[in-house]
Amino acid sequence: MNGIIPKSKAKGTDFCAEGKYHYIIRSDLGCYMQTIDVKKGLDISIFSLHPSCKDGDHYLGSKDGSFFIIKGKSFRRVNNLTTDSSAQVWSLHPNCQDGDHYLSTSGKYYIIFKAKGTYRVTKDLHQDTNSAEYKLHPDCQNGLYYWGMPNHCYFLKPVSEWGVEFCGTTDLSNDKFFGVYSVHPDVLNFLPGGLSVTKGPSFGTWENIKTISNDSETPVKWTKKVTKKVGWNKEKMTQITHNWKISASGSIESGALAGLITKFQFSFSAEYGGSHVSTEKESWNEMTEVEEQLTFELKPKESVYLWQYKLGLGEESVLFCRDLKIDDDPNPPTEVPLPPAQS
Repeated sequence: MNGIIPKSKAKGTDFCAEGKYHYIIRSDLGCYMQTIDVKKGLDISIFSLHPSCKDGDHYLGSKDGSFFIIKGKSFRRVNNLTTDSSAQVWSLHPNCQDGDHYLSTSGKYYIIFKAKGTYRVTKDLHQDTNSAEYKLHPDCQNGLYYWGMPNHCYFLKPVSEWGVEFCGTTDLSNDKFFGVYSVHPDVLNFLPGGLSVTKGPSFGTWENIKTISNDSETPVKWTKKVTKKVGWNKEKMTQITHNWKISASGSIESGALAGLITKFQFSFSAEYGGSHVSTEKESWNEMTEVEEQLTFELKPKESVYLWQYKLGLGEESVLFCRDLKIDDDPNPPTEVPLPPAQS
């Protein structure tokens, strides 16, 4: 199965909007995406995320051009997510706390409470002025992420047979959507779980890189160099960043970012197209071929099989692990040689 990881399971990840731009925040990557069009993938730029702006529970843009980062019972207002400029911290009004999603549109702030099936609209998150609560329409309740534009809002739908789509509406209390759109692949690649949609779910498999046999009637000492691939398929995977403009002030270059996105994809559960393994101790340098000299004492009519573990996405092998496994069984090993990812 493949799918986008919902906001509830991806702390520090969120959609928001400000002016004409849509933003996707990825605290785990230490950066955020800016695009003028989610469905067309236009004008995509990647910026680094200031440490003080990371790991928010929620992110939203404001009509004055600032951003709000909500953590617990307070929120931080900044003019820029990269520089943390003009930062101020305010307490959230008790009525505005514990929402599942926050967004801003039409000069107001919306707070969605999924368990209650309601959303609250207020002019001020600190004082809760001019507020009211409304019923959330059932067709608007299954959003993975919500974000507001100046006069309307969007929400991302779970993956369906039509791929990843998002809906646009001016009223969350009814099902009168003004549009249902597909998310562009260049945007999908930045979402947690997105590679499982654009590339395919991840897989782990043992590859037989060498079989050594002694067909004689006497023992044989076998010494030879074995060539294996080690590292990750950088040339193939950096294609996901080709249409992204990486900010010169950013702390990460495109190749490293593509590797980080791939590494996280492998760590996700199978529900979101991952393998739930940690690859931190593997080589994430660009894939190369290396030689390893091996020596065996083979008994008469004995065969030895050399196996290497690799991870991939869809049909493509992506990461070649360093260690080899050697045994006399012609069937691939069954164990996974990588530690499980931390939940």
